[in-house]
Amino acid sequence: MIRHYIFLCVLTSLQSYAVTVGPVADLVIANAQVSPDGFVKSAVLAGDTLPGPIITGQKGDTFKINVTNHLNDETMLTKYQHLYPGQHWHGLFQRHSNQMDGAAFVTQCPISPGHSFLYEFNAGDQVGTYWYHSHYGVQYCDGLRGALIIYDPQDPYRFLYDIDDESTIITLMDWYHVPSPQVQRQVVPDSVLINGVGNHPGGPDTLYAVINVQPYKRYRFRLLNMACKPNYIFSIDHHKLIIIEADGQYVEPLVVDSIQIYAAQRYSFILETNRPADNYWVHAVPNLGTGSMAILRYAGSPDVDPKIRMTANPVALQETDLHPLYPPLPILLREDGADVKLDIVFGKNMTNFNFLINGVQYTSPSIPVLLQLLNGDMSASEMAPNGSIYSLPRNKVIEISWIPDFSPDRPHPFHLHGHKFAVIRSAGSSRYNYANPVLRDTVNTGFLGDYVTIRFITDNPGPWMLHCHIDWHLYSGMALVFAEASQDVAASQPLSNSSKQLCPIYDSLPQQNFSLPPPI
Repeated sequence: MIRHYIFLCVLTSLQSYAVTVGPVADLVIANAQVSPDGFVKSAVLAGDTLPGPIITGQKGDTFKINVTNHLNDETMLTKYQHLYPGQHWHGLFQRHSNQMDGAAFVTQCPISPGHSFLYEFNAGDQVGTYWYHSHYGVQYCDGLRGALIIYDPQDPYRFLYDIDDESTIITLMDWYHVPSPQVQRQVVPDSVLINGVGNHPGGPDTLYAVINVQPYKRYRFRLLNMACKPNYIFSIDHHKLIIIEADGQYVEPLVVDSIQIYAAQRYSFILETNRPADNYWVHAVPNLGTGSMAILRYAGSPDVDPKIRMTANPVALQETDLHPLYPPLPILLREDGADVKLDIVFGKNMTNFNFLINGVQYTSPSIPVLLQLLNGDMSASEMAPNGSIYSLPRNKVIEISWIPDFSPDRPHPFHLHGHKFAVIRSAGSSRYNYANPVLRDTVNTGFLGDYVTIRFITDNPGPWMLHCHIDWHLYSGMALVFAEASQDVAASQPLSNSSKQLCPIYDSLPQQNFSLPPPI
């Protein structure tokens, strides 16, 4: 096989991905020309790398990330691309720091060109694998996404692995050859990037990403799906994957051969390098488009492509086989214990083809929901966007069920801000689990005929989004906002002066329209 090569216009080397910062850091958001799959494209990058720098910290750390907006590419739909909406720290609860959640027009106004905003928050007891991304329009699809890892000095599985660092992070992303606002909603990705590297069928040859390992070691790999649309079936030839974490929550060890990982989900798995020293294919097979491969390379192996090795009778991950290491609170597990039940039914506006939840298309309000709450608009009926705000009482068990319907474009991975939840019933299952359901923050809501049910406790006042993490679906209406314990928000988290300044600066900018193209 002809050896592959890659050229990068701005990214100087594959090692650029291994840039690690935090928990205190400056993060500049800027445009750059990149070619991760051999095709040159203008991108939106954090820290001049694709994906962005790995942000790390230890349990209990206070993160201080100063984000500066230097976007200036006139070719990328000015209003949309010049604004930087803010950095969402996916999976972090932001207790007493709702204003740092980074959700545009829910918790803040965008960061205007030439301005900065300091995100300061304490992750509390949270540990595990998270990520960060833009939360406005479909901006993160142009590259603005990266891993965020919180290490646990008291990791209960620390004795099971030897190595856990920036070299054991594996990111999966979809990639498009035109700016994301120009991507037709039904078009499949042009390529899959593994750790920022991919190749496009019929395009220039590029390097495979290489994951280097030493023989007879135990590695904790952290797998992140940072895609805007696809899910992936991930596997490594002739190697078992021992899952120990799902979405920042420890799970009982589960041995599988492959992991289907939906957009925004994360897993940690332990891999033992106990096979003959050689090169092994790493696979990421998407539900849309052509798959991608990387190379797991044992030290001392030649610089050649691996052989194809098939695993007989592979064991695939089933969500119902995941069980938490630390049981959920008993109040979540009472069969009749939900205080508030909410059914979610998808729909589509057949005039503009945008999505509906319970008959309503979510659109961003002109005033962030957090500011509306702090201004005293307590009733959901008085708040914008009308019909997409759901008031929830404090310290209650909330049960959400996605009801089977005939909406297209499934499966939809749904993410809840500000909380973890128990998956009482998973897609593809007919069983409700009130004993030991997995805890996570992003769930696959399945296909036609699937019922999916989750539960969480309203112990975190503030406005929190619940939305599909297929970014085009979110932008075109598949979202709602929970106004949780509205009367307690002001006392829980007084608005900082820097947060107060974002909207006046944004409001002073010339307004321009931005819309997505219709589906084809």
